[in-house]
Amino acid sequence: MRAIRIFFLVILAIVLILLAVANRDLVTVSLLPEAFAPFAGGQWSLTMPAFVALFLAMVFGVLVGLVWEWLRESHLRAESNRRAQHLADLQREVGHLRKTHAAPRDEVLAILDEAPARKPAAQPAGANLPATR
Repeated sequence: MRAIRIFFLVILAIVLILLAVANRDLVTVSLLPEAFAPFAGGQWSLTMPAFVALFLAMVFGVLVGLVWEWLRESHLRAESNRRAQHLADLQREVGHLRKTHAAPRDEVLAILDEAPARKPAAQPAGANLPATR
């Protein structure tokens, strides 16, 4: 899997480098049309190589997409949180019902149910080593 990831990144780097070398001409990117320049207090434009403008546009598109998806999925996160809270409430209620409404049980089983979880006993050194082949 790591080799596939590295291969993909190398191919992507080669494509981006070729794109940058092929688009080195300067372009002027304006934020506002020229008719609105007097109202905005000046010329809102930058002159940069075409590949920089292209890369900035790609980064901007990715960021807008991330924000859009985060906002779109907000109701799913809220529903997930509500369900997790409901599940915790139900588990707490079941635990309470087990303590208060349980039929008479064997005393030994009751002690085992109420006992806190214990750590397993320490094993001799080398007991958890993998088996030899």
